[in-house]
Amino acid sequence: MDTDVTPTPAPIAAASLAATPDPADEPGPVHLVIMGVAGSGKTTVATLLAERTHRPYAEADEFHPQANIDKMSAGTPLTDEDRWPWLRAMRDWLDQQAAEGDSAVVTCSALKRTYRDLLRTAHGRVRFVHLTGSPELLEERMTHRSGHFMPASLLPSQLATLEPLAADEDGVTLDVGTPPEELVDRILATSALPHPTIPRSPRHLAGDPSTDTEER
Repeated sequence: MDTDVTPTPAPIAAASLAATPDPADEPGPVHLVIMGVAGSGKTTVATLLAERTHRPYAEADEFHPQANIDKMSAGTPLTDEDRWPWLRAMRDWLDQQAAEGDSAVVTCSALKRTYRDLLRTAHGRVRFVHLTGSPELLEERMTHRSGHFMPASLLPSQLATLEPLAADEDGVTLDVGTPPEELVDRILATSALPHPTIPRSPRHLAGDPSTDTEER
């Protein structure tokens, strides 16, 4: 795992890039999972990544059954039993993109290692990008956003559940105090993404294209 929480991207990005394998050497798809608690800006970063790379892109909330959405809307944290079908649906979507020859971008809180282990069973390389920030910043973002079903009251439970990326996990940790465009530059410098053979729309949604409720 690469860990980078500093506000100055140039030296770290250059060092990471030097150690990054040539995309041509990648044997298959390289999926990017943009992870983190609510309010960490997953949607913003994932959207920019999809636009820059022409990758199929999906939001985690597109895979939630209505029962999960109802629980979170009421301020009730999800249980593991609630999350397994949701995580399997995302894993299956990544498999589908790989079968079509694509590397995909998906947002997912992926709070526990066991959740990430399930996503890693998708075909190809699954690389995690953990967006992190201070609880105060995350709470402020959640308080001032609109149109999302998850209340700020669930942030403490997410932070308590969160298991940061371990040293042996394939991924990078970035501080969301950095502008989103710079975060995307760092992600691309540390991720060996094969070039897409056919440019595609950056939004290849799993569900209703009008859905935009990811845990931003």
